[in-house]
Amino acid sequence: MAMLPFIGYNAGDYFSHWIEVGKDADADKLPKIFYVNWFRRDDDGNFLWPGFGENSRVLKWAIERIEGRAAAVETPIGHVPTPEALDTEGLDMTPEELEAALAVNADEWRAEVPEIEAWFAKIGEALPTQLQVELDGLKARLGPD
Repeated sequence: MAMLPFIGYNAGDYFSHWIEVGKDADADKLPKIFYVNWFRRDDDGNFLWPGFGENSRVLKWAIERIEGRAAAVETPIGHVPTPEALDTEGLDMTPEELEAALAVNADEWRAEVPEIEAWFAKIGEALPTQLQVELDGLKARLGPD
């Protein structure tokens, strides 16, 4: 996790704090969290998403999603934009390239699980149970190898 050096104290305690804050909060007022990987590459090593100048298109979708106006498809990792929900006007992307950028590859995610587990092991006993439960849920949604 890139933010680990900036947490300032035990990461497990940090996460526990925010989990507790979330329990006592009005769910409608909690921030929405979106996971984005701008750096995925195709088989030729090219970036799947056209670049930083186009990231505002995804942010536009996220805002529209929060407002209930943008479509998404449910995947093992969460909701992903439908190709029609992203504003791609003027982009030099074929429908196939956009589909590849939005694809969720279960094998790639299963390959990430050991890295997440190793990161959790660094946190040790202070790891909040809820995080392990979330990881177990992800593994179940991804299915067997």
